[in-house]
Amino acid sequence: MSDVSAALGVRLYPDLVERGGLASGLTACAAQHQLDVGRVTAPEQGRSRFTCAELTSEHGAVCVGLGAQARYFMIDIRVAGEVQARGDATDLLPVVQVAAAWRAGATLVELTARFPFMEPMTVRSSVAQVQ
Repeated sequence: MSDVSAALGVRLYPDLVERGGLASGLTACAAQHQLDVGRVTAPEQGRSRFTCAELTSEHGAVCVGLGAQARYFMIDIRVAGEVQARGDATDLLPVVQVAAAWRAGATLVELTARFPFMEPMTVRSSVAQVQ
């Protein structure tokens, strides 16, 4: 069994095993649907190089991880390291569509309206974070 097969699980993610991991799967899906998601990166070592990906844009990053017990993609929209919106999808295409919309300049309000599976995160005040 290859490293990618062991990390992803052939049963849940056969398409990603075939492509060599999440990052390359997202890149291929974006290309297939002619969506601009920019550069897709993954950690260089360990299991996460197959199971995590980050799509960066000028105003933040879309971070994607995989579910371990069921097939789903966990999506975080991060601005300056803080999660601003979060959601889950069961297919790669909605993940790529979120990333493309974010890269194209969609606001969080527009993003969560267009993709109902994405939820805005409440931002705590600096006083609450200190306590």
